[in-house]
Amino acid sequence: MRQAGVILSLLFFLTGMVVWAENYKRENQYTMNNNEELATFAGGCFWCTEAIFDQVKGVKSVTSGYSGGHVINPSYREVTQGRTGHAEAIQLTCDPDVITYIELLEIFFKTHDPTTLNRQGADVGTQYRSAIFYHSEAQRKAAEEIIDALDREGIWNNPIVTEVTEFSNFYPAEAYHQEYFENNPNQGYCRIVIQPKVEKFKKVFEDKLK
Repeated sequence: MRQAGVILSLLFFLTGMVVWAENYKRENQYTMNNNEELATFAGGCFWCTEAIFDQVKGVKSVTSGYSGGHVINPSYREVTQGRTGHAEAIQLTCDPDVITYIELLEIFFKTHDPTTLNRQGADVGTQYRSAIFYHSEAQRKAAEEIIDALDREGIWNNPIVTEVTEFSNFYPAEAYHQEYFENNPNQGYCRIVIQPKVEKFKKVFEDKLK
């Protein structure tokens, strides 16, 4: 019965997402620039998040970096010490006619745990927090509505703790962090942590792959 309830909740949620997508596109048209939209997400280690969104059809670019803190142009070492206020994040550009912001949010929430405060797996600290840095009121509204719906449907046992904050800054990470998974597939963290996440993502979102 529990499994049937979860499936039913997901069906209602996905139906709602279609409506949100139409409303969002109508409300957010004025923020589009040359048919591109900007999105900034933090979902734990940016190597993982980048590796996921690199695979998404309609996503034109993905940059790993640091967002949401008070230190200007921080280094990776500074961010990992947890005193800059920044989260490891990715910033992407996409074609909204191919992949909508609502669909990006769906991928975001399904590819990390949004219920663990300042933690993703073994990575602990405010730099690994779950966060959405919105670039428009339409993005803010979409994020908050989807979080509210997910909590009401009880998709997870615990409430979502994802931070929804107005975008203020983004600093690209050092060059060696960019396309880290693609360039280091045999590195231990990549094989043990990132590869399984990417494979799971490909199975769940087969229709959204490049």
